[in-house]
Amino acid sequence: MRVLLVEDDLRVSAGLASALRRRGHEVTQAVTAAEAVEAEPVDLVLLDMNLPDRDGLEVCRRIRQHDEVVAIIAVTARDEEQDRVAGLRAGADDYVVKPFSMVELQARIEAVMRRTARTARTATALRAGPLRIDVDARRIWVADREVALSRKEFDLLVALARQAGTVVPRERLQLEVWQTTWATRHNLDVHVAALRAKLDDPGLVETVRGVGYRLRAE
Repeated sequence: MRVLLVEDDLRVSAGLASALRRRGHEVTQAVTAAEAVEAEPVDLVLLDMNLPDRDGLEVCRRIRQHDEVVAIIAVTARDEEQDRVAGLRAGADDYVVKPFSMVELQARIEAVMRRTARTARTATALRAGPLRIDVDARRIWVADREVALSRKEFDLLVALARQAGTVVPRERLQLEVWQTTWATRHNLDVHVAALRAKLDDPGLVETVRGVGYRLRAE
């Protein structure tokens, strides 16, 4: 997934960015509050609360004002209860205190992204091009033809349809459909291939190499 890492300690930032990239994430680094608020949209923000040009709480509020969906994890040495409460009230979804292990951070990332995905699941009827999906009944039609899908194929199609026309990163699809980012690349590709075959329109689900998949919206 796309991660914005906001950390002014260059040594810490380099080590954390390297670890995140090894896990398949696309990382953009920022060292100041100004860079953080001007950054391109991402799926997750890892935000240090001690920045040189502005308080992290204010940065968190600014990011949240512009994006209600993005996941934000405060990463900081502040470990007092009042600091954690202030961070959460400013808009952070979780709060991890330094020092921490990469295993703990990855677990927190997965938990936050699962909650974010669940929050996005509100529409019960979806349309995208020739597709019509009844989420509650778990039924889909291509034009007037109903198509039978497996449970995972249906979940995968819904995840794509909720963001039709935009690229959905592999990691987000893995979290929504398999509840983990550790699902194998092959597993996702096999389900996409099966979905294309059943929809009988190979171009409906487009591959964006190195990033993920996009459901064509017409």
